[in-house]
Amino acid sequence: MSDIKEELAKRASSLRKKESGNEPQREEAVDGAGGEKAFVRLLRADEIECRVSTINERGLSLLLFKDARVDQKILDETFTPFGWKRTHQIIDGNLYCTVEIWDGEKCQWIAKQDVGTTSYSEKEKGQASDSFKRACFNWGVGRELYTAPFIWIGAGNATIQKKDNKFTTSDRFSVKSISYNEQREINALVIVNGKGVKVFELKPKQKVRQDTGNQQNAGGKPDEGQKAECKENPSQEKGSREKAGQELGKRQNPSQKPEGSRITDMQKTVLEQELRRTGVPIENVLSRYRIHKLEQMTPEIYTKALSGLKKTKTKEAA
Repeated sequence: MSDIKEELAKRASSLRKKESGNEPQREEAVDGAGGEKAFVRLLRADEIECRVSTINERGLSLLLFKDARVDQKILDETFTPFGWKRTHQIIDGNLYCTVEIWDGEKCQWIAKQDVGTTSYSEKEKGQASDSFKRACFNWGVGRELYTAPFIWIGAGNATIQKKDNKFTTSDRFSVKSISYNEQREINALVIVNGKGVKVFELKPKQKVRQDTGNQQNAGGKPDEGQKAECKENPSQEKGSREKAGQELGKRQNPSQKPEGSRITDMQKTVLEQELRRTGVPIENVLSRYRIHKLEQMTPEIYTKALSGLKKTKTKEAA
């Protein structure tokens, strides 16, 4: 049976090569982790699920998921039904899944593996499904979901009830629209409730117009071209530009924010102030970015978390 499947995979790969001249090219993007070209398409809005992560009297947070059926469909689309296979192994008592893709050029199967976690219902089935989805993440299927913003929905936009000292909601949420940038990161997102009412929106960032005489150096000081332009502008605009240059210099100062290091005490203070203002529990933020304590937060995670909090209304206004 294995020999037959490999032969079918070879034929499918050969067929794809012959037809490649008649088919439109797949959009390719560089994967920042390994420098590889991404050939798996991005998820559509109707392929993404919203699940409640945390909930309290002030509101709830959502996480974005994909299910195993979406993984299977995309693998079939990308590699044909005969161009991939999955197997499961038990290692140290944990269930792993291995997803293999047939490489027609090397004439061999290329495997990627990951482990699953236990679900609350149907333990074995849950582990098998979770390990399969995680293995597909390794192949790039749905990996863009890790770039999702912190999604917080205030109590004013959700029906929250308390039963047996636990907060619950019967609301259902779905992704209405989603878009990505060239780095395959989510840059726009709209989530609606079961009635179709918009409860969360991430608007795409507008590109800042760059003029040759308006660029700033790493030290945060305007260059000569900018000085000439500022003389013709109001003093208020000049002051705001100089302030922006100083902020840029601070962000680019490696001693204050080295790549890959932990956040500074000042950044912790700013984050805590935003948490108090919005009423969002710190546990929600840690859970969203899959870290256990604030000391594990990197500057990249800090930037994303702070951006999401600044878009959240204050506790009193909500």
